[in-house]
Amino acid sequence: MTITRIDPEHRMSEAVVHDQTVYYTSVPENLDEDAEAQTANALAVIDAILARVGSDKSKILDATIFLVEKADFPAMNRAWDAWVSPGNAPVRCTVQAGLMNPKYKVEIKIIAAL
Repeated sequence: MTITRIDPEHRMSEAVVHDQTVYYTSVPENLDEDAEAQTANALAVIDAILARVGSDKSKILDATIFLVEKADFPAMNRAWDAWVSPGNAPVRCTVQAGLMNPKYKVEIKIIAAL
């Protein structure tokens, strides 16, 4: 079985593909924005990496969303609901977590099929 590491570095890879499955964690790039904008940005980054490996959001199997503030749940959901592929919503959970970069309001981990 082949494991393909996308942009591997010493500490981590951008994404990993194994057995027709993509593993990826997205963080926002617009760190001075609110939770809705950060979520939309992190989701756009997911779109880009999935396209790069030959997949798309309709093939996401599982998503875990990490939020720093519970109060940001409705804002995150607005961005998610505007983005998620109709009829192809993955299994999803959202947890409150302290993220390593104090400017992150959200981080999203996905598993997708190719």
